[in-house]
Amino acid sequence: MIKVLIVEDSPVVRELLMFILSSDPTIRVIGTASDGEEAVRAVRDKRPDVVTMDIIMPKMDGFEATRIIMETTPTPIVIVSASANSKEVEKTFRAIEAGALAAISKPMGVTHPKYTQLAKELITTVKLMSEVKVIKRRPQERKRGVISGESTAGMITPVTLDLKVVAIGASTGGPLAIEAILSGLPKDFPAPLLIVQHIAAGFVRGFADWLGNSSGVPVKIAAHGEYLLPRQAYIAPDDLQMGVEHGGRISLSSSEPENGLRPSVSWMFRSVNEVFGKNAIGVLLTGMGKDGAQELKRMKESGAVTIAQDKASSIVYGMPGEAVTINAAAYVLSPGRIAEFLSGLPRAKTNGK
Repeated sequence: MIKVLIVEDSPVVRELLMFILSSDPTIRVIGTASDGEEAVRAVRDKRPDVVTMDIIMPKMDGFEATRIIMETTPTPIVIVSASANSKEVEKTFRAIEAGALAAISKPMGVTHPKYTQLAKELITTVKLMSEVKVIKRRPQERKRGVISGESTAGMITPVTLDLKVVAIGASTGGPLAIEAILSGLPKDFPAPLLIVQHIAAGFVRGFADWLGNSSGVPVKIAAHGEYLLPRQAYIAPDDLQMGVEHGGRISLSSSEPENGLRPSVSWMFRSVNEVFGKNAIGVLLTGMGKDGAQELKRMKESGAVTIAQDKASSIVYGMPGEAVTINAAAYVLSPGRIAEFLSGLPRAKTNGK
């Protein structure tokens, strides 16, 4: 049984979360808390396997509660947030930076059209996060320092290429891995970065703002038809496929979901491969499922440099693990080592235009 503590100040939402989670026979709700102070005490006393954490609460908010829990009684934490509230979204990403593993939208009532989808996402995420081994954080410790350690892949062979773009795909655990990579890039990094991050609808704007502020790299939500610029990161918008066109422009499409996803990493990798071929780098990071793995292999077959995140630093080793299994990744590295690899590319042989 997976023991879950629900932290939520709204009695109505608390009851809904209890109803949803209790519907799964492998999950047992062992308690609830209505504010951050109660949450900290309950985690210490009840030792849950997973905490679902609200963000905006009285007395102590979800960010502060997450920070204290991860410093004292480290426990997998899933942020269950209202993405329409900009203040809540901003604090959600601060909580992820403090150690929360994932963020999902609050489920709507049972009569809402998206109820079944959001309820399934909640149950799936709780189950998945219950398997993650979390570590105690020291006060003010940055996740980047935790996930930027030595890779299991050994030495990196020097690479020379006429680099046009770096394409990065990620799902669960991706925000911090992406932040670690971008934070390690030099100010003269010459190539644009395309990013597909599987994330709940409504969180993309907050993710882009947080990532830009945290990493120091310019980050924006991609717009159809805009030209790719060096050291600019482009995030795929909600519910649109993102790719590239010949001439170095971004292409957005409302085409059918791929692997059940829109945006899809597979879609982006395939588009990048068709336009830039060997002059691209594909990076597949932590996340559940297989999105992007086959297309990363096609990039490798075209002569592109391909990288998968290593198991030790991945929150969920689904997507990168699949890439490694099918021999799609030329390198298997931690996020910090990926940043070092990208930073070490010879400048004379790169061109972001």
